[in-house]
Amino acid sequence: MSQATLSLSRARYSLGPWARIAGLAVCALLTLGPVIWTVSTSLRTPADSFNLPPQIIPTHPSTAAYHGVFDQIDVWLLALNSTLVTALIAVGQMITAGLAGYAFARLDFRFKKPLFGLVLATMMVPLQVTIVPVFLVLKSMGLTDTLLGLIIPAFPTAFGTFLMRQYFLGMPKDLGEAAMLDGAGPWRIFRSVYAPLATPGLAIVGVLAFNYHWNEFFRPLILETSGQNYTLPLGLVSLQGNLGTGSISVVLAGVVLSMLPAVAVFLVGQRPLREGITSAGVNR
Repeated sequence: MSQATLSLSRARYSLGPWARIAGLAVCALLTLGPVIWTVSTSLRTPADSFNLPPQIIPTHPSTAAYHGVFDQIDVWLLALNSTLVTALIAVGQMITAGLAGYAFARLDFRFKKPLFGLVLATMMVPLQVTIVPVFLVLKSMGLTDTLLGLIIPAFPTAFGTFLMRQYFLGMPKDLGEAAMLDGAGPWRIFRSVYAPLATPGLAIVGVLAFNYHWNEFFRPLILETSGQNYTLPLGLVSLQGNLGTGSISVVLAGVVLSMLPAVAVFLVGQRPLREGITSAGVNR
């Protein structure tokens, strides 16, 4: 190999990590840019909301917009409704995904593969297609305009079932066979042997369910009509009247407040989320 070729190879090798870092920095900027602008604008006065060129750091930071949010809507009631709905949905999905995933992974029954394929097929059906039948069923049960009407239909999760099935398939069969020799039944084997080992997978299901349903807007918009049953994203819609007066900072302050719980849950569950999805993808 000539000296010129060797030098070129070394230059490419040395520039490789820096090129990746630069690419990641650009992607991070594109992703976090709107978030940074939202937080920055929420700390400005209405008169400074549309300054050109826009300033990342507010000249005169103010929390008046946040006080305006609490004055215009009942943030505590909306946050309580969202917390109740999302927490129960997360727990419900952890239970249903764990049971269904274990059944598809470890139990033998007729039509198991077609049924699992049917479960996966539901992931390709948009929510907008099923919302009318769901609304009619809930109306016949008297659950429209109730928090239960938001919670119960969200318990089944096709993605959670698929994820937990991958988890259980990656676990040794010897554990279940040993428990079976000791006289344990299928339920005891699941509860005492496999479920504790699947805790990281269940945590993933819970974190993803919480973050998704905390920000959910479409179903509450269709199913809820009373203000006392509004969730936080739906209640923030009433702040849009501030746009007519140029007080966009109040609207964005409400958006920032709604982001905080989801960001906190994601940060707490980031490590098991990353490790669990990686291990679920390679197990089989």
